[in-house]
Amino acid sequence: MNKPTWKTYALGILLTEAVGGLAGWLIRDGTELYQNTIQTPPLSPPAIVFPIAWTILYALMGIGAARVYATAASHRRTVALEVYLLQLGFNFFWSILFFNFQTFGFALLWLLVLWGLILAMIRVFYPLDRLAALMQIPYLLWVTFAAYLNLGVWLLN
Repeated sequence: MNKPTWKTYALGILLTEAVGGLAGWLIRDGTELYQNTIQTPPLSPPAIVFPIAWTILYALMGIGAARVYATAASHRRTVALEVYLLQLGFNFFWSILFFNFQTFGFALLWLLVLWGLILAMIRVFYPLDRLAALMQIPYLLWVTFAAYLNLGVWLLN
């Protein structure tokens, strides 16, 4: 593995955080409506937890992708980065489906696909860079928790 440069890390983190930031900006009205009108399940954290958690998770995703990008060029690396980008796209659109369109059932199905893509990302990252793969476990756990919350919102509303 080539050692990733600070520029590689910066690009990986900035790209991922930008996707999350754009999603956050696009759903700002939907989240306000959600907070004021939607009944949430037990264990729902305060609203401030979400941007903090997602900022950390996007940074971990970006660092992981940078580490994978720094591995030797190969078909395996290409597939890993494609899976990374695909899950990032699913991540982006889930929040729009959930908060803006409030299609809670469809958003749950979308989230389950995202969960599978995260698991696939971990599996394709692992042979290339073990640490990059392990850094995605908090993301998988958070999305598992998000699935519980999504299911609860769907059932309660």
